[in-house]
Amino acid sequence: MRKAISTSLVLGPLLLVAASLLSGFSAGPQHQALSVRAPWSPAELDLLASLQLKNLPPTPADSSNAVEGSPAAIELGRRLFNDVRFSQNQAVSCASCHDANKQFQDGLPLGRGVGLGARRAMPIVGSAHSPWLFWDGRKDSLWSQALGPLEDAVEHGGNRSRYAHLLQAHYRADYEAIFKPMPDLSALPQDAGPLGMPAEQAAWRRMDGKAQAEVSRVFANMGKAIAAYEKTLIHGESRFDRYVVGNLLGDASAQQDLTAQEIQGLRIFIGKGQCVSCHNGPLFTDQHFHNTAVPQRDPSRPDHGRASALAKVQQDEFNCLGRFSDAAPEQCQELRFMVSTDPALDGAFKTPSLRNVSLRPPYMHAGQFKTIAEVINHYVKAPAAVIGRSELSSAAKGRAGTPSERQPIQLNEQEIKDLADFLATLSGPILDAPKR
Repeated sequence: MRKAISTSLVLGPLLLVAASLLSGFSAGPQHQALSVRAPWSPAELDLLASLQLKNLPPTPADSSNAVEGSPAAIELGRRLFNDVRFSQNQAVSCASCHDANKQFQDGLPLGRGVGLGARRAMPIVGSAHSPWLFWDGRKDSLWSQALGPLEDAVEHGGNRSRYAHLLQAHYRADYEAIFKPMPDLSALPQDAGPLGMPAEQAAWRRMDGKAQAEVSRVFANMGKAIAAYEKTLIHGESRFDRYVVGNLLGDASAQQDLTAQEIQGLRIFIGKGQCVSCHNGPLFTDQHFHNTAVPQRDPSRPDHGRASALAKVQQDEFNCLGRFSDAAPEQCQELRFMVSTDPALDGAFKTPSLRNVSLRPPYMHAGQFKTIAEVINHYVKAPAAVIGRSELSSAAKGRAGTPSERQPIQLNEQEIKDLADFLATLSGPILDAPKR
């Protein structure tokens, strides 16, 4: 009884405070019950509702991958994702950089495969919601993205012919149950591809066009199976989601899901911190590219981000309009109408999702910041962005820098800590999507 009396004594004054704060407006039907601990305006509640995971629409279908919903393709893709044989040194798999025990990333500032990469391994959970893949968007589908590292010299470092032979040796029945019968590879070299070592490229050039197309088709199908698996990886509910639901439904017990400091961090996130301007929607990303003056890891070799990727995605033989795509041309709207002349894309990188962000340091496209606090301090200062590509804009010629897209914001040390505390509430489990 003493405990019950004590609780009522605490809630009584809080209810009076809440009533006085709410007296200036009337909430809509879905917002009748507001938080006692942190009253939100109707507009704020609408914004919070837009961020909850339950409002994430179904993953869009990829018309360029006809097998993405096939259980057999998903299972084959899972096995290929974890198979180290598909690498130059027989020690690197997709899971090496996208470890299920590390939020499907590797926790390193730069990706490490058979060599050291120039950027950080990007988290892949929920990535099928984006029309562009990688930090610079150089791929336009999840299956095309899966192929890139396989031929990259510092990631898997392999070649198409080798991969086709491996698939035939170890996965032929699984492959043919999903795709057409594999071509006869007996007369083809073990190691050949349009990329890779000079000997591999020379062997590829000696193959006739039909053989090249058959091997490339097997390679593309390998990517489609891996993508089918990756598409099943989704985010589960976080404390933030439960808090929002509690506010919208009037569940008093849900108010305990966030601390006072985390609630204050949430207010900063959607308010003076301006975070929500780019980190919006249920995945906390606008899926766009921004130059926010993140420092170059190697100033002598500036990374131009999206600007350098435009030609790559347009010329990619595995893009939506390519011959290995299952899509009709009219289904490739993102690629056909891609923005390619905006000088603001120079030095711009993709906005990552903030789901589970506190569990996957370091941060930014090349791991430039070790902690979330360092990231927030960067945006507080909003330094000038170094521009290294002047040909995109005559106005940019001769300029050493340009203002960041972000303007300086005023946050004290406690507010920075509160904001970082809030971001930790976005952590939740990684789940397998229900099979179709």
